[in-house]
Amino acid sequence: MGTEENKRLLRRFYEEVVNTGNVEDMAAFVAEECVETDGKVRVVSGIEGMANHVAAVREVYPDLHLTVDRQIAEGEWVVTLVTVRGTHRGTWLGMKPTGQLLVFTGVNVDRVRDGRIVEHGGAANMLGPFLEAGALRVASD
Repeated sequence: MGTEENKRLLRRFYEEVVNTGNVEDMAAFVAEECVETDGKVRVVSGIEGMANHVAAVREVYPDLHLTVDRQIAEGEWVVTLVTVRGTHRGTWLGMKPTGQLLVFTGVNVDRVRDGRIVEHGGAANMLGPFLEAGALRVASD
């Protein structure tokens, strides 16, 4: 697949799986050997792990909607800048639900091989939205 096909695959993944929570279609987008990365930590998650990840995020934000703002691709790699919106309805990292709509940006870095995602990682800018929603507080002396 070329870079344009890889970018289209990721867009479809966000629209058809992430935005809908339809994890039954995960195998159409993700390879069984898919690895999730977090810094230097690499974990083989496969189709089931990626499905569990999407389901867990949607438990916290049941109305989650991810919008692709920009994509850059080179070879097997696709970098996607996204804007994410969702109502904070579930506990996450010990933060109780605020019931507020949170909007944040993020960057996903994915590797595509043979028409499937084989590596996924990224980062989200959630500090500001969580502070604004009152889910986090700055400690004062």
